[in-house]
Amino acid sequence: MSIANTVDNGRLEEAAMKRVIWRVMPFIMLCYFVAYLDRTNVGFAALQMNKAIGLSQAMFGFGAGLFFLTYCLCEVPSNMLLYRFGARRWIARIMFTWGLCAASMALIHNSTSYYAVRALLGAAEAGFQPGALFFITLWFPEAYRGRVLGLFIAAIPVSGIIGGPLSGFLLSLNGRGGLAGWQWLYILEGIPAILLAPLVLTYLRDSPAEVKWLQPEEQTWLVAELASQKKARESRRTYSFLQSLTNPWVWFLAMIYFTNVCLNNAIATFLPQIIKGFGVSNQETGFIAAIPSVLALIAVLWLGRRSDRKAERYGHAAFAGIIGGAALLLSALLHDPIARVAALSFALAGTLSFAGVFWTIPSSFLSGASAASGLAAISAVGILGGFVSPWFIGYLKDVTGEFRWGIGSVGCLAIVAAFALYASSRWQPQAAALQAADSG
Repeated sequence: MSIANTVDNGRLEEAAMKRVIWRVMPFIMLCYFVAYLDRTNVGFAALQMNKAIGLSQAMFGFGAGLFFLTYCLCEVPSNMLLYRFGARRWIARIMFTWGLCAASMALIHNSTSYYAVRALLGAAEAGFQPGALFFITLWFPEAYRGRVLGLFIAAIPVSGIIGGPLSGFLLSLNGRGGLAGWQWLYILEGIPAILLAPLVLTYLRDSPAEVKWLQPEEQTWLVAELASQKKARESRRTYSFLQSLTNPWVWFLAMIYFTNVCLNNAIATFLPQIIKGFGVSNQETGFIAAIPSVLALIAVLWLGRRSDRKAERYGHAAFAGIIGGAALLLSALLHDPIARVAALSFALAGTLSFAGVFWTIPSSFLSGASAASGLAAISAVGILGGFVSPWFIGYLKDVTGEFRWGIGSVGCLAIVAAFALYASSRWQPQAAALQAADSG
């Protein structure tokens, strides 16, 4: 190939991917922003809700975690239905049903109703995250997935930056229209998912071959590039649906992701209550809770781009995991409020930037139906950390009177998992082969 052809192809690729990123990712990020807001706003609602309906910290943590238990149980079936009906249609269905359940949280009146609606919310949202990850593999070549998944995960800190102050404000509506502030929070933060559902059907398409907004030559290049990479993955090894679910490497990654979810939900679920314990108002709690998300947003975008540039995944993910776990452990040992918020900021930055790089690993060896099932299996097992972590921390808070013991334990677990992931790239033959393939 001549130098001129190489330059022309480079310009074609750059133009195509810039167009796809700007067209697809902002909307996907918006959907995930709303999903994460509805998933974690229970932490802010707890500032009023726990007393109103008589929840102890253990009961609150158990109910918060039930979301992830039903999410886990429904995730693999949901993602296989997504593969059967198409990502666009199934994601729209997910968003509509989870929006209804999220708004219905305003109707709870005791621990039983809290548990029931929280469990329904998890079942309704099941499959959204791995479904969105699978959708991304249909649009973006492997060389772009670090930065693109970083953009996707960036919706989480953006949710914290906007959602924290917003939730604090909504709590101040206490008594308006005969509703408590926490009820207004659930209703007004649940409605956007319902409104977005029909937009998913009209805005998204399941593959680049179906759109008209790409130039013909850009469309031809992107479809061919994605097909070529799929063929290359399948030439190394083709995994059936069942094989992806019984693959030891899939389950190892699932356990690593489990620890990351534990850490993430330790922060997301209890951060508002930890900050409230500093003696500030609900609205001040919302603004302070947004601080960790600012640092996390920077870290997520930076690490994803660096991982793509260096064509390396395991070391980047492990580095972020160690930072996240160590910072969370440090936050449990500190007493000064400013120092604790700083440590929690680095903890959130570590755990979220880990996730963006981590999800490039399974998508590098799974494709088609195996990608849908494998990604769902990793997410389903990992998401159980969202059940274990809030219940465990809430239980220890009731027993010891402090969040420190539970928070510190989760930090230690995350550190161990990060070292295990890094070691796996050295002694795990399949991991080493995959890393070499990525680098090539």
